[in-house]
Amino acid sequence: MATISTSDGTTIWYESSGATSSSPESQPAVLLVHGITENNQSLAPVAERLRANHQVTVMDLRGHGSSSTAERYDLEAMAGDVIAVMGAAGLVRPHIVGHSLGGAVVSAVGAAAPVSSVVNIDQPLVLGAFKEALAPAEPLLRDPATFGPTIDAMFGDMYGPKLSAEEQQRLQALRRADQTVVLGVWELIFSMSAEDINATVEGALAGYQNQPVPYLSLLGTDLGPDYSAWLTAHIPGAQNELWPDHGHYPHLVDPDRMVARLESFWADA
Repeated sequence: MATISTSDGTTIWYESSGATSSSPESQPAVLLVHGITENNQSLAPVAERLRANHQVTVMDLRGHGSSSTAERYDLEAMAGDVIAVMGAAGLVRPHIVGHSLGGAVVSAVGAAAPVSSVVNIDQPLVLGAFKEALAPAEPLLRDPATFGPTIDAMFGDMYGPKLSAEEQQRLQALRRADQTVVLGVWELIFSMSAEDINATVEGALAGYQNQPVPYLSLLGTDLGPDYSAWLTAHIPGAQNELWPDHGHYPHLVDPDRMVARLESFWADA
């Protein structure tokens, strides 16, 4: 395990393990990025399976796990942290995979840094729509007395019908919901109009127009037919794939299937 200090003084924890660079099957390396309130261990079932054939780097986003808290929790800062880890770990054009918040982060990284592919697990990028969904919970999230129960209820609703009770319990035990961090991450959603949020996201994705990158969006819930068209308009060639009724954690419902899908996507990329 190792840490780096970013330009704003934030300490970011990361760890690389698995197949060595001398093995042909280990290239490119893989970088996994977790979701909000979680840490690198939430992706452990996938990481463990990938290590047989790949060098796998995991990290904790700022304000999560073993990384330090920070003044900023916006998408630009977190994408910068991922790029810094890529450099410190010596990752040359890695495959980057992110879940939830991590999916948004790796999507921004793929538009700005050289990578071999991007996989976004269950993070819709039309964040303007998220504002409407999150609005009823905002006052409860801002109140310290109701913040914890509200977070628990939100994630309980996202497990879906197929995630095992054991995995739900494991995730719940890992979850560390820091109110300052969560509000910092979602400040964009709370403070901007839906139109401005979407414009910010589109700006973050603009690099894909001049830098084609194999991109897979893998969803556990159906966003409707319009999302695929929106995605390919902003990320040319992007694939949008639905695993019905898998909820917010399709990679944990069936990690063997997830790893097989990643390997297949990377082989085609």
